[in-house]
Amino acid sequence: MRARSLFFLLMSFPLSCAAADHVVTVYDDAFEPKALTIAVNDTVTFKAISNSSAHNAHADDDSFRCSVGCRGTAGATGDTTKQNFTSTVAFSKKGVVGYHCDNHVNMVGSITVSDAVATAPPISAGFSGNWYNPTTNQGGHGFQIEILPNNGMLVIWFVFNPAGTSQNWIYSQGTYDPASSTTTLPAYLEQGGAFPPNFDGSKVTAPAWGSLQFTFSDCNNGTVNWKSNATSAAAGYADVSFPIQRLTAIAGTTCP
Repeated sequence: MRARSLFFLLMSFPLSCAAADHVVTVYDDAFEPKALTIAVNDTVTFKAISNSSAHNAHADDDSFRCSVGCRGTAGATGDTTKQNFTSTVAFSKKGVVGYHCDNHVNMVGSITVSDAVATAPPISAGFSGNWYNPTTNQGGHGFQIEILPNNGMLVIWFVFNPAGTSQNWIYSQGTYDPASSTTTLPAYLEQGGAFPPNFDGSKVTAPAWGSLQFTFSDCNNGTVNWKSNATSAAAGYADVSFPIQRLTAIAGTTCP
């Protein structure tokens, strides 16, 4: 999960006292999410990665035209491009802004700007996918999240040990409240394995290692709080909190 090369700063909590940033991913055939509701003075960041065709995000009312930069900023044109790009647009007025890709008539989206900040959506199947920490120099570790039947949630944190000498996969699984945008899951660290053919499942252990709390502010942004238990704290795993953004989505799923 190399976020710098794959793609995809603000952590956006739904508070009326601060503007939030919302991410729209530019895929080869669609914008995701296609419809977005934000508050006045929020921003929307369009992010594209590894597309085979050239794309941009162009407002139907011509208020913005963005790809590698937005038109009128530092000489940027907003022309369609195959390059990875990240461009942010601020919205200061209420209303609905439609937008499209200049090269693809079926690639359309809309942004509804309102006075009220939208309530964070509850956890649902649409949250499944890969998520990473967008903070500078933090790309390279992240979470694979799967929403399971019967309100189950499975998370694998692809990360490293405190000394930076080996990879660690922290495994977390539990349940979530389908009416809430927050959940806390127990976490475990598998140990004792070896590379095949020397792998022996009878030697693998998975001691309790702490807990992971996930709080989602929208379908593409959230925050994670890691809490060590006594065992992992003694091994150097400090408590930490950081923002996360969606990196990939599962085909066929939608998020409100």
